[in-house]
Amino acid sequence: MIDPIAAQLTQGITPEKIALTLAVGSALALFPILGTTTLLCLLAGILLRLNQPIIQMVNALCTPLHLPVIYFMVRLGGWMFSVPSTHMGLRMMNHLLWVDPRDFFEKFGMTALHAIVAWAVIFPFWVALTYLLALPVLREVLRRRVVIVPANGSEPPIHPVP
Repeated sequence: MIDPIAAQLTQGITPEKIALTLAVGSALALFPILGTTTLLCLLAGILLRLNQPIIQMVNALCTPLHLPVIYFMVRLGGWMFSVPSTHMGLRMMNHLLWVDPRDFFEKFGMTALHAIVAWAVIFPFWVALTYLLALPVLREVLRRRVVIVPANGSEPPIHPVP
């Protein structure tokens, strides 16, 4: 993961823009509705002019965290709205979704809405924290990867000492 990002740094993309891409991409990759994150990352990348390959890579790397985060957001949303948690088995949820989608959305629509609200509350803090943690690391990667080329071009490039 580091090499493609470092390559982007040496091609003129600023550490600030890549840190923002990582922050927004990771937050959107954890949106609590399955099947929406790729589109959300695509739209955010277009609107904020973020690096699409990096934002989609972050989205893919966050996939193993997605289901646990959905569970956490459902629980947090239920707590925020003082709603008792729904302990319906996965088989019943799957049955309702495919047999009677309307009944599924009637039963779980508010749960999804509560999870989205919980995610929306956490989103700005996640983005800010991720940005602030990633920025110094990316600046250091850029500093170490910068190639100094002599003005006359006669000598090979000199890499800074780590």
